[in-house]
Amino acid sequence: MRILVFKGLDDAVHLGEIDALGIVHGLKHDGRIEQDGVLVALDAQGRQRPLARTGTTTKLAEVTLLAPVPRPHRNIFCVGKNYHEHVKEFANSGYDSSATSDAPPESPIVFSKLPQSVIATKAEILQDRAVSTDTDYEAELGVIIGTGGRNISSSDAMSHVWAYTIINDVTARDVQKNHKQWLLGKSQDTFCPMGPWVVTRDEIDLANTRIQCWVNEELRQNATTDMMIFDVPTLIATISHGITLLPGDIIATGTPSGVGIGFKPPRWLRPGDRVKIEISGIGVLENAIAAR
Repeated sequence: MRILVFKGLDDAVHLGEIDALGIVHGLKHDGRIEQDGVLVALDAQGRQRPLARTGTTTKLAEVTLLAPVPRPHRNIFCVGKNYHEHVKEFANSGYDSSATSDAPPESPIVFSKLPQSVIATKAEILQDRAVSTDTDYEAELGVIIGTGGRNISSSDAMSHVWAYTIINDVTARDVQKNHKQWLLGKSQDTFCPMGPWVVTRDEIDLANTRIQCWVNEELRQNATTDMMIFDVPTLIATISHGITLLPGDIIATGTPSGVGIGFKPPRWLRPGDRVKIEISGIGVLENAIAAR
């Protein structure tokens, strides 16, 4: 099931399901959709309430997509250095203040992005050159928790997953380097494009899900989820170790190689550039860069 949040021709915000033909079917809900987005559907399912259709339909081309979770309840959990080749390109870039070698990490590296950084597909990523000039892209699979828990075992972790989405973990590399930590460089306003919708767990096979990213039609990233150093069950088990995961929590699972920092010289994003990310079985997330 593909669940989305959108503005229709009436300019109101709606919850919907998109079918295989690209037709959007309105879904009934009783939640705060402007803030919680698709999480109202998760809440309804948790209360054993079916997602009934309203009977209204719209063509996808006639709606404006909003971020599936416009304002996450908590910081987004993010994973760094989770693909072997990305570990190497980051370690050799000179921007990784924590790198002592290009060996893969022994345990998952977890940081976060602020909820206010989330924007929708087609919204602009705003580059404030008074703050940063070294803006980078990172295509990532996003995991949305459905059933919360603490000290979740890796063998049981997938039963806690509700859905998947696409996340662009946009990063101000110079801020990241200067502060020797990742929160500020990752959490700039508009630095978390998310979407275009969510796809429920039953429709995605993570054994070989392809992640691709283009900048101005040039393919930069091209990998599959089986190339992760730490798989999704391991990430859930690690993050929930002593921390209670809640329904609606979001995990960005790390980016493959091919980001701007990996080129020599680095290839930073500039106003006018377009970043397109596609994950098989989910869809396409696309955003342009604009000056602030």
